[in-house]
Amino acid sequence: MMAVQDSMDVLSGKWKISIISSICYYSRRRFSDVLNDIPGISNKMLSKELKELEINKLIKRTVLETQPITVQYELTDHGKTLQTIIRNLTAWGIEHRKKITNE
Repeated sequence: MMAVQDSMDVLSGKWKISIISSICYYSRRRFSDVLNDIPGISNKMLSKELKELEINKLIKRTVLETQPITVQYELTDHGKTLQTIIRNLTAWGIEHRKKITNE
């Protein structure tokens, strides 16, 4: 039971799974890419959530020496352990939508 609570503490909230999914599906994403992938999230909230995911060692932030400066996010090796969970959630969501829409 404690392990489930630990997982929920790290992944809870409206945006974290969506952020992880965006980075997971595209391997590397810029801040603006993730922002565009997730309808309704604000710049401030995305920045906060990315920092929390970085603190929890799920994503890595890389600053590229470009003009203007580009920041990329990617899953860490530890974060990549969530890929199976994300795929399973995606498959479940597809099946659930079919079931509730009688398709």
